[in-house]
Parts: sequence; C-alpha cells; structure tokens
Amino acid sequence: MFSNKFGRFLFGLYSRKAAAVCGVTRSGFSWTAVCKQRTLWLQRSGCVETPRSTVPCHTSVRSASQTTVDPDEVRRFQSLASKWWDEQGEFAALHAMNDLRVPFIRDNLLNVHTTRHPGKPLAGLRILDVGCGGGLLTEPLGRLGANVLGIDPVEQSVGTAQLHSSYDPDLHDRVCYRACTLEELSAVEEEEDGQFDAVVASEVVEHLADLETFAFCCSTVLKPGGSLFITTINKTNLSYALGIVVAEQLLRIVPSGTHDWEKFISPVELERLLESNGFSVQSVQGMLYNPLSGAWCWTDSTAINYALHAVKLRDDPQPDQAEESGSHPEEHTAATHS
Repeated sequence: MFSNKFGRFLFGLYSRKAAAVCGVTRSGFSWTAVCKQRTLWLQRSGCVETPRSTVPCHTSVRSASQTTVDPDEVRRFQSLASKWWDEQGEFAALHAMNDLRVPFIRDNLLNVHTTRHPGKPLAGLRILDVGCGGGLLTEPLGRLGANVLGIDPVEQSVGTAQLHSSYDPDLHDRVCYRACTLEELSAVEEEEDGQFDAVVASEVVEHLADLETFAFCCSTVLKPGGSLFITTINKTNLSYALGIVVAEQLLRIVPSGTHDWEKFISPVELERLLESNGFSVQSVQGMLYNPLSGAWCWTDSTAINYALHAVKLRDDPQPDQAEESGSHPEEHTAATHS
C-alpha cells in the first residue's frame, strides 16, 4: 500500500507545472520546504543575491575553465568505477535508460543514413561515446554494428569497460576505449577534419566543468552532417525536488551528491549553446523514470529529464537548409516545457 501511495504521490508531483511548484503541500510533503532548502543551499554556495550583498553565481564562469573535466566529479566516479555493471546497484537507472536511448540513437541515425544493413543497422558508422563510464551504452551500440570509441577521464572506469567488453567476442573489432578527455581527443581529430558520424553524451553534460568547450569539441570531432545525441536533466524546481531531494536523499536511487543542480541546463539554453557552435537541433523529447517499476518512458514534458538530437551543419548548406537552421530554440521546446 505504501508503494502505491508513493507512486501516486510521485507522479502527482511530476504532473504539476513548474510555476506552481513552490508553496504546494501534498501527502505531508512540503514544496515550500524543498524550495527553501534549495535557496539556503544556493546562498551557502554564493549563487543567489542576499539582502546585504550581490554575489555572482559561479555558473556564469562555466566557459572560463577551457576543460570539460571537473576534478570533484572525477574523484566521485573513481569511487564507483567497479560498480558500473551491477544492474541493481547505483547505476540501475542508467541500465534501464538503454531501453529509450539506444532506439533513440539508432532510429535518428537511420533517418540520416539511409543505407540498410540487416541485423547490424549501424554498420559502417563510427560513434564516439563521451563519458562512457563502464561502457553501458557503448556496448549495445557496438552490437548494432557501429564502430564505437568510448572515452572517459576516469581510468578505473575505462578499465572496467575494457574488461567487460572482452567477454563478448562480437565486440572485439567494434568497441574500443581510451582514458582521455574530449578536448584531448578533439586536438587530434581537428587535424583530420572530424572523423565521427555521431557523438553521444548521455547523462554527461550535468557533470562537466565547461559546456562551451564541450560543444566546440563535439563539433570538431564530428563529420559535417554528423549527429550529436545528449540526454541530461533540466534546470527546474521540479528537477531539484525529484532529481536530488527524492532520487538522492529519500529513495537513494543514485548516491547522494551525484548531481549539482547548478550544473543542470534547460533545453532552450542547451539549444542556444549548440546552435552557436554550428549545430541544428532536430528534436527534443522528455523522459520520465518510474522508481517503482525501474523503467523509463517518453513524455511530452521536459521538466526533469530530456533527450536531444542535433546535427552539425555542413560548411556549404543549401538555401533550404540554411533557412531551417535559422529557427529559434524556443520553437522546439515551447510546447514541451513544464
């Protein structure tokens, strides 16, 4: 009975508009308390204006570091490196997310690349998996026929990925890993004018130190017309309440401290960033995780999690392509924001 009540409670929270989040109390859970907790946390972090002083938020200097790597994030994932393939452990939600993100990547790539390879639909395509961790997404993309390079700055995670993939002979010639950063790889690829048909960064951008460098490097390593796939978390009151308070502190779906709300990014902000780096956003779709069933589903709302597909513009776009790429980010997401 408790599980049923909590399920109704959780989805009741999710269905509310973000504008109505603060000040609402349901089933003994106070949204006001959640909002106050976040405000106090931001004040301690120096990210909100206090009555006596104005302190600039540190998110305004994201692009000043010139590196995508946050040392604190590296240390956190070093401690989890041996747990990537525990499907009931800290990364259970990522294992379950493959049911959505693998078809999302596959189907969008097939819409761009019309050559068909029965049984191995992504054969002939080269994919870069940024922040691959233990290879949870790298391996299924390899099984679909793609040649996949997984990169991660955490050497222990790369070691876990290499060990796990070694047990599957089908992956020997398709999947490889490298312990490096995106900017280190892009410095090599820049000389070759991009070598990848697609770049995947799933549940990664919310852990990066510099999104400007990330977007620039993604464009560098991609071929013209190549695809960029991102899944991440929106920056809303609802994402703080459910993604941090509920998921980390109450249900322990992920370890406490996994996410920093200040690193979350809205679909509109992400689209603007990508379009300023030579991408055209093709689609944005909301995602919802059910902690009771452990499954993900697609949703019209991007208030918490969302997936995005963008394409790197060609150097010489045709007139109709140029007109399409001039569309505003708000046109993609206005109907899906909550």
